[in-house]
Amino acid sequence: MRFLTYFVLIFVFPSAVCAQEKFSVSGTVLDMRTKEPISGVLVAIEAHSGSSTTDGNGQFEVAISSKGDYILNFTASDFVTKRIPVVIENQNLDLGTLYLDKDISVEQTDNLISLTESELLDDEINSNSSALLQATRDVFLNRAAFDFGQAFFRVRGYDSQNGEVLVNGISMNKFYDGRPQWNNWGGLNDVTRNQQFSNGLAPSDHTFGGILGNTNIDTRPSGMRPGTRLSASASNRTYAGRLMATYTSKVQKNGLAYSVSASRRWAKQGYIDGTLYDAYSVFGALEYQFNESNSLNFTGMLASNRRGRSSAITEEVFELAGKRYNPYWGEQDGKIRNSRERKIAEPILMLNHFYESDNLNLNTGVSYQFGTNARSRLGYYNAPNPDPTYYRYLPSFYINSPIGANFISANTTKEGFLGNPQLDWQKVYTANAREKAAYVLYDDIADDTQFTGNTIANWIINDRLQADFGLTYKKLTSTNYAEINDLLGADFYEDIDPFSDTLNDLIGEVQKYEDAIFNYNYRIQAAQTDGFAQFRYTHTKWNAFFAGNYSTTNYQREGLFQNERFPDSSLGESENVKFSDYGIKSGFTYNLTGRHGVSLQGGYLTRAPVLQNVFINSRENNRVVPDIKSEIVSTVDLSYYLRLPNLTGRLTGFYTRFQNTTDINFFFVDTGVGSDFVQEVLTDLDKLHMGTELGLEYQVSSSVKLTGVAAVGKFLYASNPNLTINFDTAGREEDLINLEGNSDLGIANIKDLRLSQGPQQAYAVGIEYRDPKYWWVSMTANYLADNYAGISAITRTRSFYLDPETGQNFPEATEENVNRLLGQQPLDNFYLLNLVGGKSWLKNGKYISIFASVNNLFDNVFRTGGYEQSRNGNYGQLKQDNLSGTPSFAPKYWYGYGRTYFLNFAYSF
Repeated sequence: MRFLTYFVLIFVFPSAVCAQEKFSVSGTVLDMRTKEPISGVLVAIEAHSGSSTTDGNGQFEVAISSKGDYILNFTASDFVTKRIPVVIENQNLDLGTLYLDKDISVEQTDNLISLTESELLDDEINSNSSALLQATRDVFLNRAAFDFGQAFFRVRGYDSQNGEVLVNGISMNKFYDGRPQWNNWGGLNDVTRNQQFSNGLAPSDHTFGGILGNTNIDTRPSGMRPGTRLSASASNRTYAGRLMATYTSKVQKNGLAYSVSASRRWAKQGYIDGTLYDAYSVFGALEYQFNESNSLNFTGMLASNRRGRSSAITEEVFELAGKRYNPYWGEQDGKIRNSRERKIAEPILMLNHFYESDNLNLNTGVSYQFGTNARSRLGYYNAPNPDPTYYRYLPSFYINSPIGANFISANTTKEGFLGNPQLDWQKVYTANAREKAAYVLYDDIADDTQFTGNTIANWIINDRLQADFGLTYKKLTSTNYAEINDLLGADFYEDIDPFSDTLNDLIGEVQKYEDAIFNYNYRIQAAQTDGFAQFRYTHTKWNAFFAGNYSTTNYQREGLFQNERFPDSSLGESENVKFSDYGIKSGFTYNLTGRHGVSLQGGYLTRAPVLQNVFINSRENNRVVPDIKSEIVSTVDLSYYLRLPNLTGRLTGFYTRFQNTTDINFFFVDTGVGSDFVQEVLTDLDKLHMGTELGLEYQVSSSVKLTGVAAVGKFLYASNPNLTINFDTAGREEDLINLEGNSDLGIANIKDLRLSQGPQQAYAVGIEYRDPKYWWVSMTANYLADNYAGISAITRTRSFYLDPETGQNFPEATEENVNRLLGQQPLDNFYLLNLVGGKSWLKNGKYISIFASVNNLFDNVFRTGGYEQSRNGNYGQLKQDNLSGTPSFAPKYWYGYGRTYFLNFAYSF
């Protein structure tokens, strides 16, 4: 009761006593070309709370609380934003007729989608550019997405799991890694353009959300532009060609409206050698409006995608074969065949009921998603490694030999590699010309079914106070297994672990045939309930919000194979792993004047670890990371906003700390305590992200605009976590120990080392020209710096100092010598110059547009990221490997695209 009284006194009562005379600004908004009214234009008063939306006749009226100087902002999908200064004296103001220009740069979104899909080729690469597709009103976020994105720049250094993506208010972030899977609606650009984006901690109508921001995609046909749109694209990035067709009806007299869309994308290989691309997408939405307040919307979409994957490579391989080189493919019968493909087909079915009135909006929906995510790879048993970049097949193997360098053999190996640098499928088939397969091509498959139900309410209590509420429940059943895709000429494959010579499936048959499940087989159950409440208060010169959420998360594994290496913990159900989490965030914005404002936001939240970091080795056993904890995130940012008639900008400083993070990695290692395939478990890991963002936009004239952007960050490890290794081929569970009696290697000394989160500094200057005859061109010069490869944590533990022959520390492993070997060096800084432009025509009511872009005009070579290899796990081995200057186990890097283009032609009627 006391809380309710305070609430009324603080928020409700002031809105009553502060009532005062109000003025209004009205007018009509028309399309510049067609002179037809534009409905749904958001007319907002910058730095103030007043806003309105144009009706079917393009008319608007927005209330202003007091006289003074203001800037009106006119925003509509597919139109260029217009800013108009107005002066309110002692009477209402009628602006008459205003015109908006069609935004022919909308195709730039398609350009970004083509570019950033490359980040999905490898799990190790992940940026958050895709989450910013529609954040084009903020100049900094625009540059981060469309220019810095090609270098896998991450806003504030955050992983994309820190942002939430929703479709019709239903979250699309995955249990497995916390990230949205943009592939699930790839190729459906026309029907996913209607997006609402909230940046950072800013309040959202739909969710409590993440600290990166939130995007809600609205698929209701009534919110899309009616008509037909046909487009064709050509590119040399991830795909070579794309065809797309979309039709959206008007809302009929009976209240029905519908939209359908389909696309096809393809390439024999993309910019990286051997990366085939084969995708199609279909979409349908049917909306029925019962009356002005109630509507029902059904959405169905399927985006099927098959693509060849690529690999990070060492500097040695880069010098031999170049930045486009990819070892995963080879020619078979004159055709490219990639041994590592990724196939995704996860249809989404969704039903939503929307209730909308003057003071209350309700969105209640259910979603059912199912389908398959598969990754192929080439396995081998008692046979040579088929990877052409395997360290024994490269010149450095002979140069770095412990018995002395053999330059003759090194040169012979070099010539052999240059003569045949790709995977040799013929040798694979020759080795398999017998009953039992030495090689097998198989798929790692995740068959998922997920049900989600939620309801969201937005309640406008009065003209100053709004409350938002939401409740979501989602449940996942994920069946994970390996399936034999091709026996490559052999009759069967023996399901035996090649390193420990133990059975993967004690109960099943040893001999496995094509389409059989082998190696591992388990099921994961995950469920989450999440609720949030949010209050927003708006005053004449300031506004504030406060939001909180609470969630429960449950994970459980069920082994379907009994593994001989883990006979007691591989079959059956694991313990039920439970987490309870909460979050709070708040923000306060004060407008110093109508043109200057400051904003302070902060948040503190806990969140359950993602599924991939809960079970130590989910493919083989039920073991859970001991004493696993929820991650803690605390963050604050302070922003200054500038809103002059011709100059707008934002300067933001931020500080974020992640605590109690758990991270699991898999690799083969030689250390002072043994050699094996291991699972490396890092616990009590802290990370620190801090920095500044600056974005400025200056309208020189009605045709010319200048932009300047800067991001300066510092993203580093903020603790020395505990590191545990778990051997994969121990043969018995009681053997999961190192020479000292346990697998705990103690502290990894990584504090203050930099995170591999993309460039930590980024700068851009741009110029844009829009001609009155409806063509435009822009150029952006970008400089990116301070990027680091991912570190090997195990080499920063005490095991690195141990000589495996003596069990004692290497005498020469002094702090100075170790730092010389392990010192973290940034990747090279680089420049990128990007050009984009387009033109549109209106002929007899039909739009024709052409868009073109060229990225990295000067074809600069640059690394987007990489990681240190953990194979050399002790000082002696790493020192020996580095003596020649060309180590066999050097860091591996991904290389960015060189000069690329994107061309799009669209016809709308």
